[in-house]
Amino acid sequence: MASIKAKTAQEILLNDFQTLVSDTERLLEHTKSIAGDQADELRDQIHDSLLRARETLKLTEDSLRQRGQAAVTATEDYVQANPWQSVGIAAGVGFLIGLLATRR
Repeated sequence: MASIKAKTAQEILLNDFQTLVSDTERLLEHTKSIAGDQADELRDQIHDSLLRARETLKLTEDSLRQRGQAAVTATEDYVQANPWQSVGIAAGVGFLIGLLATRR
């Protein structure tokens, strides 16, 4: 459950960042009509920043996927190696959640 929420939050963050980058690229395209050395320099700086942001986004996405996959693999290995302990832990957590839910 927690991993689903974390994965969803990560996906939302990545989507928001991708939207920001694409919006900035469109803004950069619209400013091509502005003339002047300062405008050209500013466009070049924004373009460079966007390239770095895209690279960072790709690296972050890859890292998150690898860490998520490693966590899933470790959990699956633990459950397969200790099935009864896993059942006991799940039952205990379910019991505690049930107690907390009935108190409200």
